[in-house]
Amino acid sequence: MSPVPSPAFVVPDALVASYGAPDDARGRAWLAALPGQAADLLDRWGLRRDGPAGSGMAGLVLPVVRADGTPAVLKLQPPSAENSGVAAGLRAWDGDGVVRLLDSDPVAGAQLLERLDAGRPLSAEPDGTVAVGVLAGLMARLSAVPAPQGMRRLADIAEAMTEQAPEALLLLGDPAERELVRTCAAAVAELAGEAGDRLLHWDLHDGNVLAGEREPWLAIDPEPLAGDPGFELWPALDIRWENVVAGGVTGPVLYRFDLLTEVLGLDRRRAAGWTLGRVLQNALWDIEDGRTALEPAQVALAATLLEHRS
Repeated sequence: MSPVPSPAFVVPDALVASYGAPDDARGRAWLAALPGQAADLLDRWGLRRDGPAGSGMAGLVLPVVRADGTPAVLKLQPPSAENSGVAAGLRAWDGDGVVRLLDSDPVAGAQLLERLDAGRPLSAEPDGTVAVGVLAGLMARLSAVPAPQGMRRLADIAEAMTEQAPEALLLLGDPAERELVRTCAAAVAELAGEAGDRLLHWDLHDGNVLAGEREPWLAIDPEPLAGDPGFELWPALDIRWENVVAGGVTGPVLYRFDLLTEVLGLDRRRAAGWTLGRVLQNALWDIEDGRTALEPAQVALAATLLEHRS
């Protein structure tokens, strides 16, 4: 028996803002096709709607129930290089510390996922120390898994960053910031020959961890990458920056960095170098977006690690 047809839904405003710009023909086409694509997947996978549509900036999230009564989530986003490895990464992790993949359609950019408690993100945990500890434990588990064949490689990203840095840094207005970008690029160049082969989440911060039933906390929304686990640390170092600044930057940053490197079993100097690589990556993205100054948090974090990385 076919499931009862699900009612139409309104595309969330956040997705319209992300993909509805007049000059984004591909994004607007995806938005226009989205209701029909979702209806097709609901029918094909025997799902029924179980709540209002939600979204992040990048994708639609529909609470659903499977034919056997199991609650799940249908997620759709435009296929891209950034999310091309998500299904393979989730299969490799097989639910160990991360949301479980139940089905996928890579052509449609669709994933059927285990349903977690979206109302209880780790970002709502009042104790920042607890949050960093949870992130450290999840990072250690996720990065223990070897990356499957065909995954994007940190080695390639590192090479591209070091090639782009000399020209990009000239667009920064502050000479000290230009020198910082040179230093970050040199750190990446030093490590690029041994960029690692572990399966990385790449965006593991407290907003990308939700409470679950089978485990207290599970990661969501990976952007899988094959590389060195030291490249994973920056999001956990950067969370709740207003609290870090209020208490003085050096102590909190070093506490977090020492905790993360200890739990993951990382060499501190290599981990610091790869974290400087994340600062470089963020700087290049900001410069590409037309900014002529680095984010103060990036400068403070990089300066702290440069002073204490040995």
